[in-house]
Amino acid sequence: MVGTMALLPPFIRVTRMTRIASHPVAAPAVEDEVLLDAPDERLGPALVAAAQGAYGAAAELLATTRRRAEWEDRDRYVTRLAAFARSRAQWLEAWRAAAPRDPDALLVAAQLAVDRAWPSPARAELLREVSPLITAAARGDDRDPVPWRVALDHARGSRAGHKYFEELWQAAVRRAPHHYGCHVAALRYLASSWHGSHRECFDFADLAAQDAPAGSLVQALPVRAAFAYLTDGCGPEVPHERLDAAADRAIELSARFPVADPWPAEVRNLLTYVLVRLDRREDALLQLRLIGPCATSFPWDRVSDDPLGLFLTLRADVRAAPLTGPPRHPHSERAGRARSGDH
Repeated sequence: MVGTMALLPPFIRVTRMTRIASHPVAAPAVEDEVLLDAPDERLGPALVAAAQGAYGAAAELLATTRRRAEWEDRDRYVTRLAAFARSRAQWLEAWRAAAPRDPDALLVAAQLAVDRAWPSPARAELLREVSPLITAAARGDDRDPVPWRVALDHARGSRAGHKYFEELWQAAVRRAPHHYGCHVAALRYLASSWHGSHRECFDFADLAAQDAPAGSLVQALPVRAAFAYLTDGCGPEVPHERLDAAADRAIELSARFPVADPWPAEVRNLLTYVLVRLDRREDALLQLRLIGPCATSFPWDRVSDDPLGLFLTLRADVRAAPLTGPPRHPHSERAGRARSGDH
């Protein structure tokens, strides 16, 4: 078996702006109505326009992220726009017809094609047909790591070998050494290729987090590895201290952002799941206050067909824990492990 170090090229330390709260977080309780995957103020108008069949707002949004090298935002927006297009694709079809070589339209189309192929029993075969589209998106802007994140997911879904994946990984980190989406894609590949080798996944996640800037979302990669371990139920046991250390690192990251900030919302939801599983109720309660109304589908949709319902139930349990005992663990409602694929 190829060692994980083959997937760990030296990370280039770079100085970059990070989103850090200007003052310590006091974490007041936020009782606003919870919205699942609520878009931020930039994505919202693009989704509203797309619902009306217009692509101009989405095109401007993605062009702006590319021009400003806002790669993390770009990755999120591409993923959300592609998810919207799965049920309402007229706006994307009109965009591609009007601008067939637009790198932003190509990127959304590539993400959509991967998403559509993923649930199929013929996934690997369908994904092979998507390769030219991903290649075209990658050629649109050589600085952009997001097409390479799509390519990494594509490689996992098509069961590509380690050598090919490592080539994609090298290309991705040359463009953005600390891009969270690419690191998540690599972690997923490790987890799926070496099923049960959670220690190797932790090694990868810990090394990446240690080298990343303090405000980088890559600091949450170890807690993502902890989630994979806690929902898998196979492989050698990971020491409890390592799970706690992953949670502690993510707590430090979360504290850098304001309350109810959509930017770290998914990380905070993931961290809350892990903290509850580790019976760290007080820490989980703090994260729920920081989350406020910003519930996210992940990780709850990996263990429940009703992610919002599970989030609300768990929040109520954590808040009531002093009176009723420890909060219930959000174990999978399905038989066996959490939903496979983690796409």
